[in-house]
Amino acid sequence: MKLKKLRKISRRNALLLIAGFTGTAIFPSISFAQSSQALDRINEITKGLGATESDIYFDLPEIAENGNQVKVTFEIDSPMTESDHIKTVYILADGNPSPNVAKFSFTPEMGSCSAATRIRLSKTQNVYLLAENNNGQFLMTNAKVKVTIGGCGG
Repeated sequence: MKLKKLRKISRRNALLLIAGFTGTAIFPSISFAQSSQALDRINEITKGLGATESDIYFDLPEIAENGNQVKVTFEIDSPMTESDHIKTVYILADGNPSPNVAKFSFTPEMGSCSAATRIRLSKTQNVYLLAENNNGQFLMTNAKVKVTIGGCGG
């Protein structure tokens, strides 16, 4: 086995690295989205109209052992006709580096409004589901997921 020679690091670079790690440890809010950012994003999507809490089937585990693969399933009871259907569904998380997690588009031809996917979560956080129907009304629900091993570098 061949030994590699260690590269010397300057004192200035060492201090910059230490300062960067310390800043991230002291101010983690810089690294992750806050609940206000997720709520601001919801407000931006709804154009200030807000969303009504709805009884949407939103299946997430209460405890996710690994944040790299958190299974998400949702189903929204909608007739999916030309005059009444769900147009877009957003999934947002308040603890990830960016609150946007997923966006689904639906048409009346699909017949139902449901999907299943896997998402990444960095830490214990609230996950929001926001649905927009063709009339411009918004429905929302949320769930809290406890993450034991973070998936976004945590």
